[in-house]
Amino acid sequence: MLADFKDVVEKGSRDERLLSSIAWDRLPRHVAIIMDGNGRWAAKRGQPRIAGHRAGVEAVRASVDTGARLGLGALTLYAFSTENWKRPRYEVDALMRMLRKYLRLELNEIERQNIRFRTIGRTHELAPNVRQEIARASERTDKNTGMVLSVALNYGGRAEIVDGARAAMAKLISEERRPQDLSEEDIARQLYTRDLPELDLLVRTSGELRISNFLLWQSAYAEIYVTDTLWPDFRRVHLLEAIVDYQQRRRRFGGLKLVVNAK
Repeated sequence: MLADFKDVVEKGSRDERLLSSIAWDRLPRHVAIIMDGNGRWAAKRGQPRIAGHRAGVEAVRASVDTGARLGLGALTLYAFSTENWKRPRYEVDALMRMLRKYLRLELNEIERQNIRFRTIGRTHELAPNVRQEIARASERTDKNTGMVLSVALNYGGRAEIVDGARAAMAKLISEERRPQDLSEEDIARQLYTRDLPELDLLVRTSGELRISNFLLWQSAYAEIYVTDTLWPDFRRVHLLEAIVDYQQRRRRFGGLKLVVNAK
């Protein structure tokens, strides 16, 4: 709780004020972030896009550290989509090198904070050296019991639903059930996120008002929070702002609360 931040938050800072306003019994169970704006951040400074990606690593550190200290059940970061392969080869290669470097440098801290690391997406299509780093980090943190950090790599929301539906149908056939017996629950049990809490809060940086093929199934009733902050500038205070905003909303999940007018 607040005590977990005493060594990293200055007295009287906005971070401290936001933390003091958080309802600790109503934290979102699962927060996902679309990390957008690296290219624009670099362009504003006359630098190549790669510089924006490098600067974004500090935002990842801040978000992971904040999520772990808050005690979130899960934090999912959108790192590389199935569409990102269309980018220039040098940019794709640089992103993969940065991922491997991040895992090597941050693994001790991830383990110290009792975080369980994993990836979601079609990671079997990634290069062998990337898969090796992912496997090493996943195996080393597999027994940890704190926040689950999921990094979406070679991920697409539509692809996930297709993969889930195929797996659910294969199971249906193996159990000699009829196609019309296929249910939402059958598909949900085959999604990449099947062992994570329901998605409560989806955060998007850079001010864009779209979800970019990210967690399409899981976002059905998630609260969406958009900040104009570009990803490399995203820090603890911005995640806290998103959570405070989330806690001020009334979630109805498609229903309506009956209001009786006083007479």
